Amino acid sequence: MSLPRIQVLALGGTIATRPDASGAMQMGLGADDLVAAVPQLATLADMRAETVSRVGSHSLSFDQIHTLASKINGLDVDGVIVTQGTDTLEETGFLLDLLVERDVPVVVTAAMRNPALTSPDGPGNLLAAVRVCCDPWVRANAAKLGVMAVMLDEVYAVADVLKVHPTRLNAFASPQTGPIAALVEDRVVPLSLPVRTPVEAARARLKGKLRPGEQLVALLWMSIDEPGNLMRAMLDHRDRLGYRGVVIGAMGGGHVPERAIPLAVRLAEIMPTVIAPRAGGGPMLRQTYGGPSSEIALRKAGLIWGGRLHPLKARVLLDSCLRATLDRAAIGEVFDAFG
Repeated sequence: MSLPRIQVLALGGTIATRPDASGAMQMGLGADDLVAAVPQLATLADMRAETVSRVGSHSLSFDQIHTLASKINGLDVDGVIVTQGTDTLEETGFLLDLLVERDVPVVVTAAMRNPALTSPDGPGNLLAAVRVCCDPWVRANAAKLGVMAVMLDEVYAVADVLKVHPTRLNAFASPQTGPIAALVEDRVVPLSLPVRTPVEAARARLKGKLRPGEQLVALLWMSIDEPGNLMRAMLDHRDRLGYRGVVIGAMGGGHVPERAIPLAVRLAEIMPTVIAPRAGGGPMLRQTYGGPSSEIALRKAGLIWGGRLHPLKARVLLDSCLRATLDRAAIGEVFDAFG
């Protein structure tokens, strides 16, 4: 019986670093190096490896991930693993989930500890990712699972996963939903299927409409006594500082400081402006509080409600909607499905 054909696409990141002469970690390892570091992989799968780039994920671009998705869509394999840095895994994974059209497992994995440290987690995470791609339950439910993140023996739906700590080994979690599977010994233990209705609705809207070209989306974080001067700068600039959309990381259930409300409303009149919870995700309020800075007032003023999406993921989705040239009403419908 032939082994599953698993393709590793390496982008860079901590998992692919090695020390230079000074001891500082630099990008250097390729996909072949990552696979060779885990000899056990050869007993599980017919491994193929390709180095796509050698950059930290903080320097990846939307265009690079669009190109990567096209590559994944064209591969003749039984599963795909993307290795990259952890800095933007929650964003790149979500974008791949919107773009990849495959019925085979697609996994994103990475490392928190670099290869020069004691007990680096990269090899274990890659082994776990291959186990996930080869697992019968995962393969049978690949379309229902969507793109997955595998970190520290847990499997997450990328639409829900977040990086919740900058340095710890257990840096990733899905606070709203928890993991969809866990790895125990050599087994993948299923826990749940993700609710993919909003993601699939977004994919249907975007399919066949995405155009190349940068669509800058600003991410503005609200905090106590924020005057909104960055919004004012965008409004006063003849080309809105180059931005074509805005995501506002709002307080609580969807609130903005009252002094910044007029600016937020004006911004929403000229470009799609999405409200997302700065708390990190979770369905926001829609009709509880009154007053000029309330969710009721903001929704009436035309700001788009981001549902349960973290502001980082809302920015990814808005960029995709703009690339698909969706109008404001259609963008509102895409986001509305997220609750």
